[in-house]
Amino acid sequence: MHTEKTPDDENEPGPRRTLPAADLATTVVFAGFIAVLGVFPGLYLGGGSVPVVLQNAGPLLAGCVLGARRGAAAVVLFLALTAIGLPLLSGGRGGIAPFLGPSCGFLLGWILSALVAGAIVTRAKRAGLPVLLLAAVLGLAADYLVGVPYLAFYLGDLRAAAVQSLVFLPGDAIKVVAVALITSVLHRALPGRLAGSSRRAG
Repeated sequence: MHTEKTPDDENEPGPRRTLPAADLATTVVFAGFIAVLGVFPGLYLGGGSVPVVLQNAGPLLAGCVLGARRGAAAVVLFLALTAIGLPLLSGGRGGIAPFLGPSCGFLLGWILSALVAGAIVTRAKRAGLPVLLLAAVLGLAADYLVGVPYLAFYLGDLRAAAVQSLVFLPGDAIKVVAVALITSVLHRALPGRLAGSSRRAG
């Protein structure tokens, strides 16, 4: 017997087939925000082959603000635009070359960063500063989890990859704290509208 859907039925939880216009807009905006962070040039410290950049804070912010799904979508969009040739990475890099070099693992790890950070914030009862700090730390760790092994493969030396990655830690620690503080302010300013504010799916 066929029954018509009621408004209440439409509000039942379940997978959505498409992104609403607002979700799509925020995804595009955050992809653009990650690109803007690329205006700040990367620095090669200690003879490393991977630059220290501000841009890796973007995926953490995207995850903490938008949640896992939309945050990761913003990162994927950004990386896709970069891969087709737009000079969106720090230092005006673009095209396929960055994905063939030593930075590839860290770039692809940005997707996991947004997923992990977003999942933690979304599943928290309340997205307070401690939760946001934990989300940023584990999101960054996820990037290292992809980036360091790839760098080791590229260099052919795990120890060299680990040593090179140590130069990122001081700056990344500052970025993690900054991301947590910024998103904490945003969650207070926009209650119920961001990931984790109302136990919404990421």
